Amino acid sequence: MSRICELTGKGRQIGHNVSHANNKTKRVFLPNLQNVTLMSEKLERSFKFRVSTQGLRSVEHNGGLDNWLLKTKDDKLSLRARKVKRELVKAA
Repeated sequence: MSRICELTGKGRQIGHNVSHANNKTKRVFLPNLQNVTLMSEKLERSFKFRVSTQGLRSVEHNGGLDNWLLKTKDDKLSLRARKVKRELVKAA
């Protein structure tokens, strides 16, 4: 399973460890992914997603899962999130 947020598309970033002597070695910054269950108010169902903590705060800030999915472009969403978005569009 890849380490990519299903709602924001946030993935790993590559950078350097920098020592005191300014030696640089490659390293990877991974997103803080959590398994969460989010409730859809329109569909009256809950869905399990693997979401970064930053993405979880963003979803709550934008008024919940339904608003987030309707506002987000499809290329950022995972396949499961796109299916939920299609169900939301049909229900609306």
